[in-house]
Amino acid sequence: MPSLFIDAERLRDLNSGLGQVCLHLGCELVRQCPESRDGEPWSLTFLVPNGQSGIFGDNVQYIETSWMRRLWIPGQYDIWHCMHQDSSYWPRLSQDSQAKSILTIHDLNFLERTDYSTDKKARKLARLQRNVNRATTLTAISQYTASVLNKRLHIPASKSVRVIVNGVAVKPSEVPAESSDPQIQSFTQSPYFLFVGVIHPKKNVHTLLPLLEAFPDYRLILAGPDKHPYAQHIREQAQKLGIIDRLLMPGPVDEPTKLWLYAHSDAFLFPSLSEGFGLPVAEAMAFGKPVFISNLTSLPEIGGKEAYYFDSFEPEHMAQTIDEGLRDFAQNPLRQERMKKRVAGFSWPNVAKEYWQLYRELIDRDVRV
Repeated sequence: MPSLFIDAERLRDLNSGLGQVCLHLGCELVRQCPESRDGEPWSLTFLVPNGQSGIFGDNVQYIETSWMRRLWIPGQYDIWHCMHQDSSYWPRLSQDSQAKSILTIHDLNFLERTDYSTDKKARKLARLQRNVNRATTLTAISQYTASVLNKRLHIPASKSVRVIVNGVAVKPSEVPAESSDPQIQSFTQSPYFLFVGVIHPKKNVHTLLPLLEAFPDYRLILAGPDKHPYAQHIREQAQKLGIIDRLLMPGPVDEPTKLWLYAHSDAFLFPSLSEGFGLPVAEAMAFGKPVFISNLTSLPEIGGKEAYYFDSFEPEHMAQTIDEGLRDFAQNPLRQERMKKRVAGFSWPNVAKEYWQLYRELIDRDVRV
């Protein structure tokens, strides 16, 4: 029977985008696990953080992560799927090994970071190239990411990048009756704009602060990890603008709280400069919320014709875009239905189906790597 190893180590942070990818794709891969041609089911083994054995049920095997084992996890599997390009876990394969490996690449956002030196970017790019060289097959989560890979790395023709987009798992029907956070419960009684994501310069969220001057009846919630110095800069700027009492930065939020925030927001704002996919945008669309996003990198692939786009980050332009967009959204009820239909295409069952097709193709190859 074929054996498949899946690196889901990023489950260590379930509230992160990568944690959610590992969780939902892993669950769906197990659910769709087929029988092999000889009638035997595939053997699945997941690499998971310490204490997470069992997260995908009892019909699969688990190896828990350990720095002591990082470099010597054995390579006795037919296929090794690394769900993220920065994983520290790769198999030690012998020269005559017939194993195949898949490397999923989410983004090359580090190339756009102004806080990284040229040397640091070069080192990270070289490391990624080494991982690309190891892999049998490459997948990317958006057409944009695939285009950057082909531009910035050497990709042999035998490893052409296959695009398999992420899924969306949020369910509006699962919104809790009230937020478990009293501060959020109170703050969301007034109309508010929402951003979800890490508070980092690449997310460009400082451009949202002047909007509270243009929309005096609204509040702003920036939900996500806020340990970067940029987060403190945001607070200081809000203080100077005199809108600190209408800004809430609750830090990382759990899934029920995130659902609450999406459900009760008036609009979702995402002026990000660099994305590999843009999962929060798709999640907000699943709730039928008007989304206002930048027209950069992968975001137009997610928003399509149903999103409203910031063509400039000048305060006057952003305010005008939101004002006109909110009025248009209210006057076009079919737009919400088109949005939900679009985001329904970002389905974890579809993602898992595509990966199972890829796994079978690798097993069926005549040429062994």
